[in-house]
Amino acid sequence: MTARNLAILALAAAGLAAAPSLAQTSYPKNDYAKPEAWLCWPGKAGDACAVDMTTTVIKADGSSTVEAFKTDPKAPIDCFYVYPTVSTDPGVVSDMTANAEELNVVKQQLARFGSKCRIYAPLYRQFTLTALRSMMTGAPMAGAADPAVRQVGYNDVLDAWNHYLATENKGRGVVLIGHSQGSGLLQRLIPAEIDGKPVQKQLVSALILGSNLPVTKGQDTGLFTSIPLCRTATQIGCAISYVTFRDTITPPANTRFGKVANPEMEAACVSPAALLGRKDLHAYLSNAANIASSAAATPEWVKGKAAPTTPFVSLPGLISGQCVSKDGFNYLEARVNADPADPRTDTINGDVVGPGGVVAKDWGLHLIDANIAMGDLVEVVGEQAKAYAAKK
Repeated sequence: MTARNLAILALAAAGLAAAPSLAQTSYPKNDYAKPEAWLCWPGKAGDACAVDMTTTVIKADGSSTVEAFKTDPKAPIDCFYVYPTVSTDPGVVSDMTANAEELNVVKQQLARFGSKCRIYAPLYRQFTLTALRSMMTGAPMAGAADPAVRQVGYNDVLDAWNHYLATENKGRGVVLIGHSQGSGLLQRLIPAEIDGKPVQKQLVSALILGSNLPVTKGQDTGLFTSIPLCRTATQIGCAISYVTFRDTITPPANTRFGKVANPEMEAACVSPAALLGRKDLHAYLSNAANIASSAAATPEWVKGKAAPTTPFVSLPGLISGQCVSKDGFNYLEARVNADPADPRTDTINGDVVGPGGVVAKDWGLHLIDANIAMGDLVEVVGEQAKAYAAKK
């Protein structure tokens, strides 16, 4: 992926693709009663979340074990997910066909939550990478500036949410999960449809990942007026949000992550690991060539050893993280606890890499915002599910 594409994605993550509008869209409504309108839906044929999540756990001494994964079809709560900017469809707005990019992102960011919740993930007509790229070149595609075009993705997500509530929810608790453009859309949906509304009592939590959730400085609310930031793993009705940077590459002045425009507010940062009383991040990293960051080959997890064959790898103790405030930015600072004396890798992929192998520092570890703390997020959701059940 080129540096130009990265800047494009940053615009989407910052909310440009989800800009509010009063205009009525000219796009026909999707029928979310049709199974093909959903990536993930319990029991659906071809459910994109019914995938192999087996993980090789590699210890510091290079030894490894295989961790199996099972979904829980009787999970007590639901998860509703809105995916990030991934579509490379040729138009300004994506179609409703699930391509490799949509299928891969739910595998990376969502499917593992199936051990704690029933998963619902609608397809939606998002503002595409193609259209964003054309804007950045100074030659925007026809219709790219049309307010109705900017509205269609939100309308789809709203329709999907309402269909889920009407047909599937049946009073169950629900976790909302988003990343990047998906988080931007949830930052519109939640204030309009949930915050302060009767359905808020069913909100287990909101995971607003890879996007800047504005909160009033020194407080736990802001854009969400009655949904505070989570401060313990058993707190319910709260939000978790963060963007990720390496400790060795702090946010440069030109980044769109970790800050908000309103001077009375700041970007929220909640470390999922800290909610569980620890600093080490329980990452589930993809055991495949990271095309998005231009890594050409599968990582060498143990020096001199071939990569395992499982789709995911976990490396206990290798990555730690904490929320920090530096130079006006709030973010999750990730540290790789490298030990040259042991055989395990001292590096992780996740940077956005442009032409010539140059790291796009303003992107941080956006590509693995979800992966880097996936185990912690899933564990927190499990604890919240128990707390929600106890309250009911």
